[in-house]
Amino acid sequence: MDKKLRVGILGATGMVGQRFISLLENHPWFEVVAVAASPRSAGKTYEEAVGDRWKMLKPMPEAVKKLVVMNVNEVEKVASEVDFVFSAVDMTKDEIKAIEDAYAKTETPVVSNNSAHRWTPDVPMVVPEINPEHYEVIKYQRERLGTKKGFVAVKPNCSIQSYAPVLTAWKEFEPVEVVATTYQAISGAGKTFKDWPEMVENIIPYIGGEEEKSEQEPLRLWGKIEDGVIKKAEGPVITTQCIRVPVLDGHTAAVFVKFKKKPTKEQLIEKLVTFSGKPQELQLPSAPKQFIQYLEEDNRPQVHLDVNYENGMGISVGRLREDTVYDYKFVGLSHNTVRGAAGGAILSAELLKALGYIEAK
Repeated sequence: MDKKLRVGILGATGMVGQRFISLLENHPWFEVVAVAASPRSAGKTYEEAVGDRWKMLKPMPEAVKKLVVMNVNEVEKVASEVDFVFSAVDMTKDEIKAIEDAYAKTETPVVSNNSAHRWTPDVPMVVPEINPEHYEVIKYQRERLGTKKGFVAVKPNCSIQSYAPVLTAWKEFEPVEVVATTYQAISGAGKTFKDWPEMVENIIPYIGGEEEKSEQEPLRLWGKIEDGVIKKAEGPVITTQCIRVPVLDGHTAAVFVKFKKKPTKEQLIEKLVTFSGKPQELQLPSAPKQFIQYLEEDNRPQVHLDVNYENGMGISVGRLREDTVYDYKFVGLSHNTVRGAAGGAILSAELLKALGYIEAK
């Protein structure tokens, strides 16, 4: 590519916004040219606006330090400087829907990390390896919005990344019942241990709204486009518990599965390690070469050893074995702020560009 696409980040000063900025440093296709946040940050340089709240391990990229933060509510002004935007704004759901639609109506594609539009019937919610065909619903969304190029696309909740890809790899064996308990890192709440000292050596058995998302969002990924909207799949039946644990990055899931067609353990492992999709076929810049790895050791996957597999874009699975109540059980691990948040959105934008949905204005 001769010229990089110009990217804006909405909600750039928050934790996910910072992760976008960190991951987009030296990206081969995209260049961050605009950062937008709340009116209280507007007018300051990005470095001033973030201050001592930079939460990434890597230092703040030099290229963004002196960018002047724009007011995210000045939609036309921000949109005039970019080809598309990533959205990580911290607002109410209704406010997020309104502002993302407003950007789309300026003919600026919006790739969102937020949950507000995940159940809007004509908004694609995509894991690029699982359901890229859902991007075809964009044409119906554009008719509703009255746009030629603008649209909103979202990625699903971070908690499902550690098991929905696994169940997708096994779809030919027809999973019918799934029980999943997720052990979720504090960065999923936008926190570090410094911000949230009560999480040190503690577990909180409740994350607001998370269980409903974890049970329902996989069904939307496996759904089909009918009459211009995405209809969610009927099954499998999924029930979950979501627990906050004292880990900085990395969501772990302990999962039990019942199948209609019972496979062997060897068949299941083979399906995992050979599973790939459009990102691998197109060799997208952020795509993991191997999406899912299977680890034979009894004590894997572990957050310390495995959360950064494939630069945080891969899924690690282990402890697959037969169960006395269900057919099989396993443990999955994914990086919640890379694959589960900003990295997953960047991969989605790469696929949208490769498919012709995002282009220079």
